Amino acid sequence: MNLSYFIAARYFRSKKKRNFIAVLSTISMIGVAVGTMALVIVMSVFNGLEDLIKSLFASFDAELKIEVVEGKSFLTNEEWLDSIRNLEGVAILTEVIEDNALLDYNGNQMVARIKVVSDNFLDQGRFSKGYFWGDTTLGTELRPAAILGRGVGFFLSVNLEDVNVPLKVFYPKAPRSAASIDPTQLYASGILDPVAFFSIERQFDDEYVIAPLAFTRDLLNYGNKRTSLEVKVEDGMSIREVQSTLKAHLGSKFLVKNTDEQHAGLLRTVKLEKLFVFLTLTFILAIASFNIFFSLSMLAIEKKKDIAVLKAMGAPDRLIRSIFLKQGALIAFSGAVIGLILGYFVCWMQEIFGLVSLGISSAVVDAYPVKIIWTDFLWISMAVIAITMVASWRPAWIASQVDTVKEL
Repeated sequence: MNLSYFIAARYFRSKKKRNFIAVLSTISMIGVAVGTMALVIVMSVFNGLEDLIKSLFASFDAELKIEVVEGKSFLTNEEWLDSIRNLEGVAILTEVIEDNALLDYNGNQMVARIKVVSDNFLDQGRFSKGYFWGDTTLGTELRPAAILGRGVGFFLSVNLEDVNVPLKVFYPKAPRSAASIDPTQLYASGILDPVAFFSIERQFDDEYVIAPLAFTRDLLNYGNKRTSLEVKVEDGMSIREVQSTLKAHLGSKFLVKNTDEQHAGLLRTVKLEKLFVFLTLTFILAIASFNIFFSLSMLAIEKKKDIAVLKAMGAPDRLIRSIFLKQGALIAFSGAVIGLILGYFVCWMQEIFGLVSLGISSAVVDAYPVKIIWTDFLWISMAVIAITMVASWRPAWIASQVDTVKEL
């Protein structure tokens, strides 16, 4: 057995009457355990929130979204669209037009984001997360229908059971004559039957209305222009590989975004918050670990005679430093292991039983989501090791400078 480790372990497991130094070491270990447990729990909650955001957005967003690099819309034709549909890995291609429009329902009005989609939009498995009420179709050519976000429906006081009240859509257009005073030349209008509500996330619920392409293509005056194309990837195919294929096929004038890239700003914000919380809690853990510094300093004072005897027997300064560094490591390692186990147990309990509720009755999930990622354990362990080395180095150096002649 390594001599320095053997002596450090004897100091750590000393069966002498518990004195102030032993109590301080125990407090140090508890401080490291609590700090480590807090890091595990908080990091897991952030992982769970990030995972929840991705899953919610995936219910509304496409697996891959094609947009033009410059401008708002781009021209399409059937031949070009067929060339995309025939690419390997493309299961469904949905044409999309997004724009703002004025909605009127029984005298209640609001400006909303109308998303015009081709008939295969719902075939992509949309609204798999969250809540959905009503008919899962977009009507017929004679009676086109609309699916409204819950917030839009609430604001307009839409009653799905009242089939006699239509949803009117108004879209501004340039008048034929600048001198015209006829208000009907300033806008185009159409009528939709509200048939369903969806509730995914407030950003979508309060803004979006889904409508069929055949009805609103002429209403919005887009013709063969589209603002985006949405792609569902074939089962078993890699989204990343299909994304690369689409980029190569479409060229530099188009962007092909996966679900994360469609909300890169929000996800980047979550990751930054997670990073800053990790740094903050690590700093708190470092402050708590200063107990290690004080306990080792006191131990070095108490064990001066033992150190003098070792040095008289020929022990080099390096061995003395190693003893106290390993003593600090044992304290920190014991606390870290306890903290990691407790943190994992709390996260497991939250995942299974939902101990801490969000406190929001209309939320998609009832309790705080958690997700344990093992790389977080690695980063936390590395942080504990670094803090321990910093806290232990000075007392170890002081112990190695004990004057043998004076102590003996």
